[in-house]
Amino acid sequence: MRVDPGKALRQMQQRQEQIMEELAQKTVEVTVGGGTVRIVMTGQQEVKELTIAPEVVDPEDVEMLQDLVLAAFNEALERSRDMAEEQMRSLLGGLGIPGLR
Repeated sequence: MRVDPGKALRQMQQRQEQIMEELAQKTVEVTVGGGTVRIVMTGQQEVKELTIAPEVVDPEDVEMLQDLVLAAFNEALERSRDMAEEQMRSLLGGLGIPGLR
């Protein structure tokens, strides 16, 4: 039985589009500073929410707030990328390429 490479490619592209749509709907949530800064990010690395607790806003210590926001953003970005990578691995794993699961 012969496999049609064009059909296989179209199926893979359709599955990739489906995964991208799913990633746009899935989110990761990160909190830092004991919950004082919260970020919600999609699997496509779009920030949906940023919440900062009023008690962490101190005009005398802006650097602390900046550090908290950066830490939350970077952790959310890493988790979002991991989620996207896991989804794409499922696509590539179905191709039977050695080393991919």
